Amino acid sequence: MDVKSVVQQWQKMATSVEEVDYAVSGYDYSICLEGATVPAFASMMLEAGFYLVDLMAVHVEPAIEVVYQLAHVETRCRVMARAFVDEKGEIPSITDIYQGANWHERETRDFHGVVFVGHPNLEPLILAEEDVDLKPLLKTEKTLKDVAAVRRGQPEDEAAKPEAVKSPEQS
Repeated sequence: MDVKSVVQQWQKMATSVEEVDYAVSGYDYSICLEGATVPAFASMMLEAGFYLVDLMAVHVEPAIEVVYQLAHVETRCRVMARAFVDEKGEIPSITDIYQGANWHERETRDFHGVVFVGHPNLEPLILAEEDVDLKPLLKTEKTLKDVAAVRRGQPEDEAAKPEAVKSPEQS
């Protein structure tokens, strides 16, 4: 695989492609996508020999962001691709491209409420059926962080930190 040609393909479909320091971030490229381009991006990555490492969501301001981590065995190239869900909380599923995304997408739905359009079985994976409206990893407005601050790795704002809990000795 020629990394330069793959980077050129990314640049055609992504809103941004940034080469980053692996020693600092744990990946080589950071890619921002529009939600609608995620399946085409996943197909291109599979054809280029990348495998899906992980899929998760992060609740930041302005919306929930789905994060895809992909890697290539031969080149040891690691990619972090991100896409915001739409206003209905939806993003296309990639389970028809990467079957391993199945449980990741279901878990992300359980914890963040993201609906993966086209998923063949978006039933709760971890939470009980009666807890379908419970989204334990959604943040309150007070604890939401701006996406740019999260990406830059800025320290937490004091207002976003939980209140200190007194130990029994301090009471």
